[in-house]
Amino acid sequence: MGRAEDEPAPLARGGGRAGGQHREVLRLAVPAFLALVAEPLFLLSDAAIVGRLGVAPLAGLGVASAVLLTAANVFVFLAYGTTAVVARQLGAGSRAGAISAGIDGTWLAVGLGTVTAGVVAVAADPVCRVFGASDAALDAAVTYLRISALGIPAMLVVLATTGVLRGLQDTRTPLVAAVGGFGANIALNLWFVHGLHWGIAGSAWGTVIAQTAMAAALAVVLVRHAGRDAVALRAHPGRVVAAARGGIPLLVRTLALRAVLLVTTWVAAGLGDVPLAAYQVTATIWTFLTFMLDALAIAAQALTGKALGAGQLDRTREATSLMLRWGLLVGVVLGVLLLLVRPWVGPLFTPDAAVQSAIAGALVVVALGQPLSGFVFVVDGVLIGAGDGVWLARAMAVVLLAYLPVVLGVHLAGDWLLEGGSRTGQVNAVMWLWIAFTVFMAIRGALMWARVRTDRWMVVGATR
Repeated sequence: MGRAEDEPAPLARGGGRAGGQHREVLRLAVPAFLALVAEPLFLLSDAAIVGRLGVAPLAGLGVASAVLLTAANVFVFLAYGTTAVVARQLGAGSRAGAISAGIDGTWLAVGLGTVTAGVVAVAADPVCRVFGASDAALDAAVTYLRISALGIPAMLVVLATTGVLRGLQDTRTPLVAAVGGFGANIALNLWFVHGLHWGIAGSAWGTVIAQTAMAAALAVVLVRHAGRDAVALRAHPGRVVAAARGGIPLLVRTLALRAVLLVTTWVAAGLGDVPLAAYQVTATIWTFLTFMLDALAIAAQALTGKALGAGQLDRTREATSLMLRWGLLVGVVLGVLLLLVRPWVGPLFTPDAAVQSAIAGALVVVALGQPLSGFVFVVDGVLIGAGDGVWLARAMAVVLLAYLPVVLGVHLAGDWLLEGGSRTGQVNAVMWLWIAFTVFMAIRGALMWARVRTDRWMVVGATR
């Protein structure tokens, strides 16, 4: 294991492998994109189906989704960290070691998911109350969250097994599982919510069942990989604990990121049900676009980890430069498309005219921020693939501290922005909330640019 020289270096050198790297990025990114959009599509379909029940259930879904995604996504290192570790082992020529690391991560997911599900179910009411939503929205949020907690173990197993397969340079299998899960989620939600009239509880049950089926399918694939390479499936407590310890930096990074999202949701809830409902829809759309851009980050994780595992520094630089260009280009395209379709987005989620207006206004800000998002997510993927978790944790903590006064400024200015509760005031409030969030992304992007321009994140070998 060694470290490259610690001085700034060009992001790309040479061009002989450019065509091959384009194809390799596409081979990984396209299936990853289609699989990644399944999660926000779960939320988009939930929002569209629940939105027909009224403003309060939609606002309640916004609160519950924020808590549920936080409870699950703080453990995103189960996917990201596993991808990097498995890819490094594969690049170093140890396929059995790669699969063994993946099994350790999956057992860790089962343990963490079981504990987290119990905590979320018990604490659903007090946690949702923190957001300050109306009583009607609170009842809907608690109902959705308590049922959805049952699906958290499956959500974490999906993260871990997907990370293993990505590290093995296979993004197609998670795609198949995601398409099946998404289709089942829509069908079950429509049946439970509007067919059986279970209300928001039906939406939660449909998502839990779909997530569990996805986890089971991916676990079967991992078992087959282990069988082909004669890797034992039993848990090794020491290695599982080591996997947990190795994921701590990414856990800290993700906790800071989730804190940003939770504080933003809290500010939205304090602005009233209409701004909160509009923020829920626009945040779900932002998440959808994020996962589209994150497909490039997934390719970056897999390619960076494999290249560094094989000691190929030049290939790492070339791939980084290529994917950064792609991230910016895709961000521009997504922003333009969102500006074009935004007048028709609101009616897809709610019949309420005030919420529709707030959604349309906020989407202008979301669209303009997409190129910045493309840059940030690609660099994040490169650094995760390189195992640069300690730096990412420190940087995200700094960004969180810088963001808090910005978003709290929107909170303090809430009454002034709302202008007595008028529709224009509600639109302005949600737009300023998204402007504050764009400032967060700009600070994050500046720190990442400063890091990726150096070679300090490039450590070669099977382990970092």
